[in-house]
Amino acid sequence: MREPIALRPLGPTADGPSAAQRAAWPMALVSMPFMMADRPSIQLGLLKAVAAGHGYDVRTLHANLDFAARIGADTYRSLCEDRGLMIGDWLFSREAFGDDAPDPDGALLDDFAAELGLPGRSPEDSRKLLLRMRDQDVPAYLDALVDGFPWDEVRVVGFTCTFQQNAASFALARRLKRRFPQLVTVFGGANFEDEMGLEYVRRVDCIDYAVIGEGDVALPELLAALATGADPGAVPGVARRTPDGVSAAPARAPYGRLDESPLPDYDEYFARAEALGLQPRTGLRTVRIPFESARGCWWGAKHHCTFCGLNGSTMSFRAKSAPRVSAELAAQARRYRSFRFEAVDNIVDTSYLTGLFPELAASGTTYDIFYEVKANLSREQLRLLRQGGVTHLQPGIESLSTRVLALMRKGVRAGQNVNVLRWGQHYGITISWNILWGFPGESPEDYREQAAVVPHLVHLRPPVGAGPVWLERFSPLFTQPDSGVRERRPERGYRYVYPEGFDLDRLAYFFEYELADPLPQQTYAGLRAAVEDWQAAWERPEPPTLTYFAAPGFLQIYDGRQPGAEGTYTFEGDLAEIYLACVDRPIGAAAVRERLGGRLPLEAVRAAFAGFAERGLMFLDGSAALALALPAGATR
Repeated sequence: MREPIALRPLGPTADGPSAAQRAAWPMALVSMPFMMADRPSIQLGLLKAVAAGHGYDVRTLHANLDFAARIGADTYRSLCEDRGLMIGDWLFSREAFGDDAPDPDGALLDDFAAELGLPGRSPEDSRKLLLRMRDQDVPAYLDALVDGFPWDEVRVVGFTCTFQQNAASFALARRLKRRFPQLVTVFGGANFEDEMGLEYVRRVDCIDYAVIGEGDVALPELLAALATGADPGAVPGVARRTPDGVSAAPARAPYGRLDESPLPDYDEYFARAEALGLQPRTGLRTVRIPFESARGCWWGAKHHCTFCGLNGSTMSFRAKSAPRVSAELAAQARRYRSFRFEAVDNIVDTSYLTGLFPELAASGTTYDIFYEVKANLSREQLRLLRQGGVTHLQPGIESLSTRVLALMRKGVRAGQNVNVLRWGQHYGITISWNILWGFPGESPEDYREQAAVVPHLVHLRPPVGAGPVWLERFSPLFTQPDSGVRERRPERGYRYVYPEGFDLDRLAYFFEYELADPLPQQTYAGLRAAVEDWQAAWERPEPPTLTYFAAPGFLQIYDGRQPGAEGTYTFEGDLAEIYLACVDRPIGAAAVRERLGGRLPLEAVRAAFAGFAERGLMFLDGSAALALALPAGATR
C-alpha cells in the first residue's frame, strides 16, 4: 500500500513566521464534555496534525474523558445522547456565565421532570444526581483541569464545539482567563457555523477569536498572524469582537486538497483514556478510530434533503483518493493497534465502490468499518462493502413510504430502503436507521400503509426509533420560506442555558416548530405501535426469520416471523420463478415477464405479485415488487 501523504513543517518565508516565532506560540487544543468518551476527537487529532505540520508546538487535551471518569461512563454516555433538554450544557451554565446564568434554582429539572431519567435511576433520583453534579462535580472538575494541566506552557487554547460542548468550553475558558489572562482563546466547530458563531463571539467575553467554517487553512494562518504580530482578524474565516460589534473576514472556499491532509494524531486520547480506566490497556484495542475520507454531500449539493442541517456552508463534495484512504487506514491501524474505524463522512464516495473497497478486500485486510451511505445500493454493492470490511452502515432510510421519501427529497424509493435492509442483513452488515414523520404535504394514508407493512418486515433489523422530524438550522425546512413551517422558535432547552441578552434565534441549531397544515398526532400512533412491536420482536430469544430455499422450478419459504404462526410456503413452476426474479432488487412485472422469456401474460405476473404481497412475502412499491425472504445458506 502507498504511504499517506503528510504535511511537512513549513520553513520560514518572506512574509511568514520564523521558526523562533512559531516556537513562541505553543497551543493546546481541548475537547470538553459532552463529546462521546469511547472514541477520540477527529477535530483535535486533525487540527493538531495540521498545526504541527506548519511548525507549531501543539498538544491536545481530551478533557471530556476526565468528566466521564468522574461521573461514570454510563451516566456520561446518557448525557451525551440527550438532545432536546440540553442537560449537558445546563450542567455547565452556572460556571460558564456566573450570576448571569438563567437557571440557578434548577427549574429545568422541575419543568421537565417527567422526561428526566439516567440509567438505572428514577426521575427523582436523576434530578438529585444532576443537581449534585452541577453544584459539586462540575466546579471540582473544572478546578482539577485548571490545576492539572501546564497552561503556563501554552499561549493559545483552542476549543472545538459540536452539539453540547459550548457551556463546558466557555466555563473552562472563563477560569483560564482569570488564572492566565495572557492566554489567547480560539473557538470553532459546527456550533460556530455562520451566525451562530458570530453571536457567541458577540456575547461571550472569554472568546478572543473564532474560526467560522473549516480550520485546515484558517487555524495555521491565525497562528501565523499571532506569531508575527499581524492582525488575526484579517484571516479569512476568523471572527473577533470589535468596539463596533463583531468583525468576521469572509471565509475561503471549502478546503479541497484532502489528500494533502495529515493523519489525525490520537496519541493523547489513548494515553488519557487508558490512564483513567475508560479504555483497557490491551495489545488489541477495540476503539473505533475516526477517519475522514470525504467532506460535504454529493447528493445534498444537487437535492438537499428537506430536514438535513449538515454542511451549512460546506455542502460541496470533496473526497480523498482511494489509495490515500487505504494507506491512512493501514497507518492508523499500525499506530493505534485497532482495526475498527468510523468514517465521519456524511455520504460515501461512489468511486470507492470500484476503487477503495475492492482494494481493501484484495489486500486481505480485516477491518471493521462504519460508513454513512445513500440507500440506493444494490445487492452486489452491499456484498462488496462487506468484503471490504464495512460492518455497520447508516443509510438514511427514514421512511417506508415512497411518497414521504419524495417529500423529504431523499432520491430513493421505499423498495430500495427495504432492499438495503435485506441484503445488509444477509451479508452481516448492521444497518442503523430511523423512521421520521411530520413533513409538509404528508397524508394519513402514508402512515396507515407503513403501519400495515411493518409486520411483514419484522425479520429485518428494526429502526432505532420512530418520531417527528427535528427542525435544524441550515435545512431547507428552516431556510426556505415556502417549506410549510408556519412558526419556529429555539428549542426549549436553550433558555435554561444562555443568559438574557443572548439572541437564541441566532445561536440555536435545533428549533421547535409548527406546520401550516399539520396532521393530528394520532395519525402516527399506529406506526409508532408497529415499530415498538418490531423492536420487541428482536428482543426474543429466537429472532424472527423469513427464509427461502430454492431449486430449479421449486421454492420453499419458511415463515418464522410470528411466534405460534410459523409455517412453510411451497411454490413450483412459474410462481417459483416469478418470486426468485424479484429477489435481487425491486422489479416491475414487464421486466419479470421478459426475464421468464415472455411466456406469461403480464396480468398473470401482476396477479402473482398481489398473491405474494397478500401473504406478506413481497413488498409492493408502485408497479415494482420485491421479494422479502432472504436466501438460506452461505452469503454469496
